Amino acid sequence: MLFNSLDFLLFFPIVCITYWILPNKIRNPFLLIASYYFYLNWKPIYGLLIFCSTIITWLCSLGIDKTEKKEYKKSILLFCLISNLSILFLFKYANFFTSSVNACFEMLGIRLEIPQMNILLPVGISFYTFQAIGYTIDVYRKTILPEKNFFTYALFVSFFPQLVAGPIERAKNLLPQFHSKHIFNQEKALEGLKLMIWGYFMKLCIAERLSPYVDAVYNNYHQHNGTSLLLATFFFTFQIFCDFGGYSLIAIGAAKCMNFELMQNFNRPYFAINIKQFWRKWHISLSTWFMDYVYIPLGGNRCKTTKHLKNLFVTFFVSGLWHGANWTFIAWGSLHGIYLIVGILKNKYLPKVKAPSVIHTIVNVIVTFCLVMFAWIFFRANDITSAFAIIKKIFTEPGALYNGDGLPNQLLGLLCIGILMMKELKDEMNLKINFMHNENVVISTVSMAAMVSFILLTAVYTGGQFIYFQF
Repeated sequence: MLFNSLDFLLFFPIVCITYWILPNKIRNPFLLIASYYFYLNWKPIYGLLIFCSTIITWLCSLGIDKTEKKEYKKSILLFCLISNLSILFLFKYANFFTSSVNACFEMLGIRLEIPQMNILLPVGISFYTFQAIGYTIDVYRKTILPEKNFFTYALFVSFFPQLVAGPIERAKNLLPQFHSKHIFNQEKALEGLKLMIWGYFMKLCIAERLSPYVDAVYNNYHQHNGTSLLLATFFFTFQIFCDFGGYSLIAIGAAKCMNFELMQNFNRPYFAINIKQFWRKWHISLSTWFMDYVYIPLGGNRCKTTKHLKNLFVTFFVSGLWHGANWTFIAWGSLHGIYLIVGILKNKYLPKVKAPSVIHTIVNVIVTFCLVMFAWIFFRANDITSAFAIIKKIFTEPGALYNGDGLPNQLLGLLCIGILMMKELKDEMNLKINFMHNENVVISTVSMAAMVSFILLTAVYTGGQFIYFQF
């Protein structure tokens, strides 16, 4: 079930109203049923996968807690990790692995045809798998106590607002909320609705409007010049932010309407002054997950410089692989790792540039944005060969701009991007200018009505999936 579907617009109000009508003791079972219904809407058989991951991590966590010997705890944790990651590998990476092996042997002149499996990637498998694994590791580290109630834990793994595309929640934040007695809070509900409205604006008015142009150019890059490819890359930079950022806001807002607090997933990433700060602002739930469960266990920065840089690169290499079974994602993650390594070496060995703070900040923001936009080429390209061909065209083949659906459509897309960035700039500069969030009820209500009207008038209703559903 998509957030931008009519089904969800019927599903969510019914679930939300029913949740508040029901007695507190049966709300969690109701949410669990609703969450599984939400997920099973895509492909019912894949409900077995999330149930399997849930029961494995739950039982393993109980076993870790009850076992006294450290080596037994490690064995149980290892079994849990191997089991969950094996499922993830089978459904997400098996075909990528076999095709890569076939290609390697072909380069050596050996014809090897390892057959590929006809398997559809389960929606959200990377998200709920990482959430469940994180819980088990936290129990092993004694950061949290294991959840004794299986159904409560199952709800933690499958909670529908953040199930298929995050945020990847931590057990210490979300699990206690399922044990709390929730009382309807009008202010929180309104705040949740406002977040959802802005999320729908990002998705329907920006991401969905830019998507046809990006797809037309990138899927037929050989027919387009560098100017069109540059504009498509610029559009994709905002398409993916608005697509995923919009989803996160809808998820956070939907949860807030039921008095649940999910973690912030984006914090004005395109105003970052360097790549390090970008990753503190972009997909925060994933970047902190990799920091806590990959980067720090590898040694983090508490080691020699060479090992520290290696730890960084490995973390971003794995992050790229997490995003998809394609060398383009690995290249994208590795490139960000290289960015960070270069930044560390620059700060260590080169003198700092003396310039007025405002000018320095603006230059850093622009440079960081350009580096991020360049990396998105690999993320969006269909394959590595296409990515390098697109880069070459951008730098060597200027020409007339491809109009796509027409200039008015592009201008409307740019207008919506402008609205987004003005709002982001306002928040970045902490300006006390509020419309939907104004304390004055009249201004707030009128602003909400105006925003909803603008969305209804300018939205693109293609029913397109969110980009991160493929991860």
